[in-house]
Amino acid sequence: MPGQIVGYARVSSTSQNLARQLEALGDVERTFEDHQSGKNRAQRPGLEEALRYLRRGDTLRVASMDRLARSLIDLEQIVSELTAREVTVEFVKERLIFSPDAATDPFVTFQRQLIGAVAELERSLIRERQREGIELAKARGVYTGRARRLTDEQVKYVRAAAADGEPKSKIAAHLGVSRRLVYDVLAGNGAYAAPARTPRPALPAGEEIELPFDEPNQGPR
Repeated sequence: MPGQIVGYARVSSTSQNLARQLEALGDVERTFEDHQSGKNRAQRPGLEEALRYLRRGDTLRVASMDRLARSLIDLEQIVSELTAREVTVEFVKERLIFSPDAATDPFVTFQRQLIGAVAELERSLIRERQREGIELAKARGVYTGRARRLTDEQVKYVRAAAADGEPKSKIAAHLGVSRRLVYDVLAGNGAYAAPARTPRPALPAGEEIELPFDEPNQGPR
């Protein structure tokens, strides 16, 4: 009896969309998802559940290598563990399939490590370019941080509701955002900082201000 095809998809935050990954997975019998970055497997409950669910003869299908693992070591551990359990691992973007039959093939292992290393290098280069772009923007005085996720009206609601004693978790649930974002709004962090007041220009030393008073009526001369 053939095993099941099980899909796994991951995005780094709840604000991101899984639609493209789910489309890439195609027809699968069950899908597991994670909506957080997760630097290790313990922080990815969807992946942990998928690994427990998979049985001998099943196939784990993932849109790309970087969606399954955050590092080359992580990739090696997961794929080796699954193929040892006679589970096939398929990566759609890379068009690679690692089957239990080839688990001990040194060329297949080298191929997986090479492609995984390239993917890890690509992530590192992207992060480096992001840091450089931010530093350049800061130097030009045009860096404003992350874009605001809440409108001005929503920001007013958060502050008013908190002032009325509304629980932060309830405010977050009402807006469909995290409690951390609510705390950022209340603390004025990042994009939610109050605009700085423009100071009045100072008068040159010794100069007086002429006020527009009407001259007193002196009467007829």
